[in-house]
Amino acid sequence: MSDIGDWFRSIPAITRYWFAATVAVPLVGKLGLISPTYLILSPEAFLYRFQIWRPITATFYFPVGPGTGFLYLVNLYFLYQYSTRLETGAFDGRPADYLFMLLFNWICIVITGLAMDMQLLMIPLIMSVLYVWAQLNRDMIVSFWFGTRFKACYLPWVILGFNYIIGGSVINELIGNLVGHLYFFLMFRYPMDLGGRNFLSTPQFFSLKDSPNPRLAFPVSLPRPQHEGQTLSKEDCLLPWPGSGWKNPQGL
Repeated sequence: MSDIGDWFRSIPAITRYWFAATVAVPLVGKLGLISPTYLILSPEAFLYRFQIWRPITATFYFPVGPGTGFLYLVNLYFLYQYSTRLETGAFDGRPADYLFMLLFNWICIVITGLAMDMQLLMIPLIMSVLYVWAQLNRDMIVSFWFGTRFKACYLPWVILGFNYIIGGSVINELIGNLVGHLYFFLMFRYPMDLGGRNFLSTPQFFSLKDSPNPRLAFPVSLPRPQHEGQTLSKEDCLLPWPGSGWKNPQGL
């Protein structure tokens, strides 16, 4: 048990709380402590009965059962793997920026969920984070099932197809990818690559324990890692955060 505790405490803070909630809320529903009907997103209940907790619980809840257990575990692994990589990589030392990214993606997913009558928001949020990681590390070679290897920029779409095979739907993954692309475009591509204005910036009140250093461990800087096991020093990867006046002359 101490090994599990040590592993859990080693997870970066925001990912740790997110991971814990994604385990605890489905468990509460599975044990019947709270009826799952109160945990899913319902536009009518949220808008007209003011059950304002539903967008939050729908983000963490997933109906785990014989037909959905594998899909749940796969996405739980994606949450741990890619949220940890983002929080300790591109957003290292900038928890406020990472929290703001999650909040922006979550708000977009909640609005889409209400418009499309989606009941579960767990997979879209995980996929949006995975998409951002994949774009920031687009030239890294990653490994997937059965030894397949390809560039990280294709990973969200490979997972979309994989989840379709094991789950039968691509709506959740597609929405997650589109929301992740919206964040990546507004935060990185448009201001850095196209010279546009910054539409997204982390509010001052989000600043938690951020370092005063305005530079960011930004994994798309050159030289880029060519395979999943290769790591670069922070000195090789530091680039200014969007909004500091820097333009990326070579593109992302």
